[in-house]
Amino acid sequence: MTWTVHAVKYAERNARTRRGSFLFDDNHDQPHALDYFMWMLEKDGRYNLVDTGYDAEEGAARGRPIAIDPREALKSLGPTAEAIDEVIVTHLHYDQAGGLHLFPNAKLHLQAAEIAYATGPCMCHGPLKALFTADHICEAIKRLYSGRVIFHEGEAEVAKGVTVHHIGGHSRGLQAVRVLTEAGWLCLASDAAHYYENVLENRPFPIVVDLEDMMAGFFTLRRLASRPGLIVLGHDPLVRELFPEVHPGIHRLDQGPLKEPD
Repeated sequence: MTWTVHAVKYAERNARTRRGSFLFDDNHDQPHALDYFMWMLEKDGRYNLVDTGYDAEEGAARGRPIAIDPREALKSLGPTAEAIDEVIVTHLHYDQAGGLHLFPNAKLHLQAAEIAYATGPCMCHGPLKALFTADHICEAIKRLYSGRVIFHEGEAEVAKGVTVHHIGGHSRGLQAVRVLTEAGWLCLASDAAHYYENVLENRPFPIVVDLEDMMAGFFTLRRLASRPGLIVLGHDPLVRELFPEVHPGIHRLDQGPLKEPD
């Protein structure tokens, strides 16, 4: 039995350039928009949320306002925030884990390397901790102490047809999610690759803790997906062109793209 998968957009940043998206890019001043997504997996009434987005307070603090509260964005797909009982956290940056508190009953699936990184000596360095927010890390720790964190090391099965795969690169414990769908194996890259250019043209993203892991991760993403069109990138607005919109801001992924990415 395959899974239904939707990408849910809740925010965007249009006032940025390619300098913020690619290392070693000749067109660094060219405008380059960025979208923020969560992903919902559903099968037989079971819902697994991949990442949580962030709330209005976090958006105001960072000057990156949200278009819609993550809880509201998910409503057209069925479950309430309180009904979500499992969240796969690809990594603990503010835009992936900033809404953990919005889903109070969820168990979290995390790579052990990510919690160690986010609470370890690397966080003494401003550039490395800039995308983390202490309150979000504390929320993950609270879930740990209440017995609601499941740690993974490397590759693991979350549910039949859903696996997580340690990538690293952008963050020490970043994980991608592989999902069995009607169209084949779909790979939710999250921030293992922000844009199709990253993964298809081997262009590294500039926020990186380990460049070698990031570059190797591009090949891993291609291996995990049945074909390149089934790699879903973490922030690329092109996702909204490739996959059909079924509700405002919500695009269905499991039936495959309308066209293959260039």
